[in-house]
Order: sequence, then structure tokens, then C-alpha cells
Amino acid sequence: MTKRGKKGNLSPEDRELWGKVAKTLTPLHPDRLASLEADQPAPAEPKTAKPAKPPHTATAIKAPVAVKKTPSLPPLHQLETKYRRKIVKGVRAIDARIDLHGLTQHQAHDRLRGFLYQAQARSHKVVLVITGKGSAMERAYMDERGILRRMVPQWLTMPDLRPVVLGYEEAHASHGGVGALYVRIRKRR
Repeated sequence: MTKRGKKGNLSPEDRELWGKVAKTLTPLHPDRLASLEADQPAPAEPKTAKPAKPPHTATAIKAPVAVKKTPSLPPLHQLETKYRRKIVKGVRAIDARIDLHGLTQHQAHDRLRGFLYQAQARSHKVVLVITGKGSAMERAYMDERGILRRMVPQWLTMPDLRPVVLGYEEAHASHGGVGALYVRIRKRR
């Protein structure tokens, strides 16, 4: 290691090294570089001639990151107002129903998936999913009451059910109100 003189002055070895590094860089403002080079004195030649080595680049090459393009999920829609009124009045029948009362989350999720895929295969338009209302103690710590009421809407928005579910919304009081959902089924392609 060589000693430097005053602060800011480079030794001949450091100046040579800096010159090699500077040659590998791309200037942001080339016009400024020309004016700076005119102000700088020429670097001193080393005393002993060494064989020229190819300049090393200071940039790290990163491997390309594979970006997975997830297919866009179809949007969810609510029932049209007229169609909902027909269901509530009984003019338009609900094609199928499933009651998830008394099931664990795992059982309910499996049955719901199977039910919805079957409904799509049968060309149903609207089905009723009964989750139950839960109890007043549903906010208690570790209390499982009302869990399906909270989880079923989340399951309906998951990517595995989006090709089947066109939309969902809370059912009318005559069909269970907050403890049930109307689920619109997407046409099979």
C-alpha cells in the first residue's frame, strides 16, 4: 500500500487504477466530462511497464427474475336489482341450496367447492349458501361460532372459485338474511 500525500492527492498507482475504473463507466452528462478532462493533468506513466490487462467492469450482472403473470381473475358482480326482486318474491327459483351448519371450516370449504363446481356443471344461475348467523359471543377469543359466516365470503373470492363464482351477496331475510348468501354461478366455458 502506498502512502498518499496531502488529502485529495492520489498516488500514481491509485491514479492509474482510477483511470481504468473511469474508462468502464458511462457518464451521465458527457458534455461535463469533456470540460473536466480538460482541467485534469495527464496521469503519470508507471515506472515499470506491466502487461495490459483487460479492464474489469464494476457492474454486477443480475440473473433475470422470472415474473409470473397470473391470469387476471374474472371480476365479481352483484345480482341485478330486478333479478334479486324476482328471487325474493319467488318468481325466480333458487337453483340449489347448501347448508353448512355444524361443519368444521375444512369440511365446509370442501363441500362448498364441490357444490359450486357441481352447480356450474348443471348450468345453475343462482344458489343459496347457508352459513348460519353465529351467536352474540362470536367475537370472543377462540370462539368458533359464526366462523363460516366470516369465512365463506373469503372463500368465494379465492382464485380457485373465481372461474365458478360470478358474484355473491347477502340473502334476503326470507332466505336467511345475514346467515345466507346468494351466489351467482358463472356459465361454463
